Amino acid sequence: MRELVIISGKGGTGKTCLTAAFASLAKNNVLCDADVDAANLHLLMNPKVKKRTDFMGGSIAKIRSSDCSECGRCLELCKFGAISEEFIVDPISCEGCGVCVDLCPEQAIDFPIQKCGEWFISDTRHGAMIHAKLGIAEENSGKLVSLVRQQAKMLAEEKGNDLILTDGPPGIGCPVIASIGGATALVIVVEPTVSGLHDMSRVADLAVHFKIPGLICVNKYDLNVEMTTEIEAFAGKRNMVVVGRVPFDPLFTRAMIEGKNILEYRGDSDTADTVREVWNNIMQFPSMNLMGLKDFSAVIK
Repeated sequence: MRELVIISGKGGTGKTCLTAAFASLAKNNVLCDADVDAANLHLLMNPKVKKRTDFMGGSIAKIRSSDCSECGRCLELCKFGAISEEFIVDPISCEGCGVCVDLCPEQAIDFPIQKCGEWFISDTRHGAMIHAKLGIAEENSGKLVSLVRQQAKMLAEEKGNDLILTDGPPGIGCPVIASIGGATALVIVVEPTVSGLHDMSRVADLAVHFKIPGLICVNKYDLNVEMTTEIEAFAGKRNMVVVGRVPFDPLFTRAMIEGKNILEYRGDSDTADTVREVWNNIMQFPSMNLMGLKDFSAVIK
């Protein structure tokens, strides 16, 4: 089973639009939206939810007034000002660190686990989809990402799918690390700007650290061809394959408004043909080819 994760150094590079388009071209696949902090692949996939499950994450302190001696120890310990003079915990201010729970002399503070979000098993016009939604201002997105990927793999095994197509989160933080570990290959979507190159370089370092092949796709390349050339040169120095250039095209926006990907909206356009070419290049990469290399050291330095 292969897993292709589409990521970016920052948000807004177009990775979700490309993931949705790739979903039209993929065969025998399961879709996975691992961008749980700002999930939006469902806007283009229009999934029909078959199963909804609560995600239980962090805990919030709760003082039992019947057992509290009001000694004030928790007030001294809490660095977030989450406990009032009346010894009531503000659930918004509580960071769930658990210090007050562990060091309360009366052991009068409970620490119940909280619902942080939900995850879903759905059907779409392009196959089954695992996705999730983290609650507002909730944490533990890395754990939810890991859960979503695990469920996608289980579903793929159950259905006999040989490809998981994952829309990953942007950046290099915990959610990204959780989304790429053990992946077959990464597609890094980058815009042709100075900051785009900088952000891409950080993601490239992450890919090398985890020994995962990184493929580069330059989106909106024609807005700055000179910078596109610089990005491709950087990719060459890092032994990263450039799978293609996608032009800036308002068709992407029009397709999103219609809840479609660009291949569904204008499959006969030049840009749609370019997206198909990018996908074919990805599928020809050794580790993505079912008959390809299993030793990633051949493509990673």
